[in-house]
Amino acid sequence: MWFPHSKLQLREMLLIAGPAALLIFGAFWLAYQFVEPAPPGRLVITTGSSSGAYYAFANRYREELAKNGIALDIRASMGSVENIERLKSDTERFDLALMQGGIANGQTAPNVMSYGRIFLEPVWVFHRLGANIDDLSSLKSHRVAIGPEGSGTRKLAIELLTSFGIDAHNTTLLPLGSAAAAEALAKGEADAAFFTLAPESPLVTELIGNADLRLLSLRRAEALTRRFPYLSRVLLPEGALDLARNLPPADVVMVAAQAALVARSDLHPALAWPLVDALKSTHAAGGMFQRIAEFPRGIDPEYPMSEDAERIYASGTPFFQRFLPFWLASLIQRMIIMVVPIATILIPLFKIGPMIYEWRIRSRLLYWYAQLKAVEKRMGEPGTGVANGEVRGEIDRIDEAVSTIPVPLHYSDRLYELRAAVDLVRQRLATRT
Repeated sequence: MWFPHSKLQLREMLLIAGPAALLIFGAFWLAYQFVEPAPPGRLVITTGSSSGAYYAFANRYREELAKNGIALDIRASMGSVENIERLKSDTERFDLALMQGGIANGQTAPNVMSYGRIFLEPVWVFHRLGANIDDLSSLKSHRVAIGPEGSGTRKLAIELLTSFGIDAHNTTLLPLGSAAAAEALAKGEADAAFFTLAPESPLVTELIGNADLRLLSLRRAEALTRRFPYLSRVLLPEGALDLARNLPPADVVMVAAQAALVARSDLHPALAWPLVDALKSTHAAGGMFQRIAEFPRGIDPEYPMSEDAERIYASGTPFFQRFLPFWLASLIQRMIIMVVPIATILIPLFKIGPMIYEWRIRSRLLYWYAQLKAVEKRMGEPGTGVANGEVRGEIDRIDEAVSTIPVPLHYSDRLYELRAAVDLVRQRLATRT
């Protein structure tokens, strides 16, 4: 490796290296404008009741995210309606929300994106209206518990009832939560009630075991899924809840909402992989109403999907996350954005820089060769009247300038050739005097 041996050589290097350094700094600054900051180490999720399935699932997510160094704060809420409002609010930051299908209802949700549909939430309609009820239209003019204000159950129930022409004008709609609705049914204070509960819920076991109550089997469940794409038709087989007591006593056709995990649209894109990974670890095992690996799904009929999550669902785990910790993989991915444009400048500079330096040395040597040749030509012209002292001074000036040319070691032979040529012209001048 060559190092400068004089201040002039150092100055020559700086003249070339300075602009190159500025160019590299400019590329670094430009690339940095497109680099995302480091992903946050703490997220906040809004769920539902602290005794509900959403809250339980969020605890599972917290365990999975902790493996990647991400802390998850869980906040209970009244339900999905409140969740979406929290997510859109700027007063207090909520990063994630568990949402029941059907809450968006075709309305735009700016600043909200989805990480996919993650599990099925069956809609249980228990009633005490007799054995011949097989359609929601039979609930008209009765007392129906549809869930409290702000709950996803209430919004979904209203959607379904409205499609059958049932509303508050022709039916008594009771704003009761799950526990209160179950109690009202048991006491005869309600004729029917909507629930969105996991089949493992103790409340479902209690309701299905009540001989005075029946679980509504929806004859037109398939039609409902066509009208509401966020719903799926599901079958609860005979005896699925209790084989010993054969509960339910017959197959029951139900509809289930597809729950989703949604987030603020400004959530760091690097978080897509740990979030999808947590969803798969939690929900891929299947259940009574869903097959193994059926959920989570990288689709959402209500909210725009996260592009990063879509790529992960389609292509699998990103390359670096396959064998590196999340924080390190995220750092490498961010640095690549900076390294690539800088490398595209550095590689040509490493080739062009030495060429420019050598061109400058060669051009200086050629310049003084031209000056020396001009002096020699003047010496050979007869009758020019050029004084020997003036020519000698010109030769000395060239000699002094040549001796200060900063050249690397491998150019020394050319420098000494030029200096030898200067001495030769000086000797020729001496022979004339």
